[in-house]
Amino acid sequence: MPELPEVQGLTDFLRARVVDLAMTGVEVGSFSVMKTFDPPPQALQGLLVTGVERHGKFIDIDADGVHLIFHLARAGWLRWSEQSPATMLRPGKSPIALRVRFSDGAGFDLTEAGTQKRLAAYIVRSPQDVPGIASLGPDPLHESFTREVFAGILEGRRTQIKGLLRDQSVIAGVGNAYSDEVLHAAKLSPYAVAGSLSEEQVSVLYDALEQILRGAVATASGKPAKDLKDAKRAGMRVHGRTGEACPVCGDVVREVSFADRSMQYCATCQTGGKVLADRRMSRLLK
Repeated sequence: MPELPEVQGLTDFLRARVVDLAMTGVEVGSFSVMKTFDPPPQALQGLLVTGVERHGKFIDIDADGVHLIFHLARAGWLRWSEQSPATMLRPGKSPIALRVRFSDGAGFDLTEAGTQKRLAAYIVRSPQDVPGIASLGPDPLHESFTREVFAGILEGRRTQIKGLLRDQSVIAGVGNAYSDEVLHAAKLSPYAVAGSLSEEQVSVLYDALEQILRGAVATASGKPAKDLKDAKRAGMRVHGRTGEACPVCGDVVREVSFADRSMQYCATCQTGGKVLADRRMSRLLK
């Protein structure tokens, strides 16, 4: 799933490429992708792109005050073309969910792998009209997201820290992969209770969150859309590396699997050597 750094990379790429161009077409290949009906896609035709912004994991293309906003979900992606195909999309006849064309002939397709269709697009007059944006927590890369603000978010919460970092209504933009990376860097168990962390642990976790995300954003910066997935994978130290050696201590990277995802961690670095049981089979080993 694209998370904050990759979405920021896509946002920066689109901002540099399409601002001051006119949208010449928005074609819907899958009716399920469009979550709004007013304004219709035709309302964007001829409008000048004035900005591209990120809200959490949402990308917002502002065309003269009408916003095309999309969320790539778990398996969606953006495929850029310097020359858009001449053929028009036919609903239900293509794996492409949405095609957007610009006045210089370029454009992009939104695609989604797998059978779970969660990719979502919205055409709205304000980003706050998108429920997922209206409910977002603070952005961890915004200047207002201070150490004190982060400590206030954690204070008194009985939530496991892994789940809290992934909760978009608490902190915007972090998902399964980067929460694994942040917790590994902070040497914290994914099952640690947020409100029980010491002042020092909160400070270390804040630093890890900032460093991991800012480092990943820097890596993504300037890369074309097609290269962002590989850059993300290459930068992971524990996520997606089950069975490999931890780059910090050399212990094996372990995994806990859930119904629709998995998480990776290092027992030596994060849990005092305790191995966490696979939740599909049993509870946490004592």
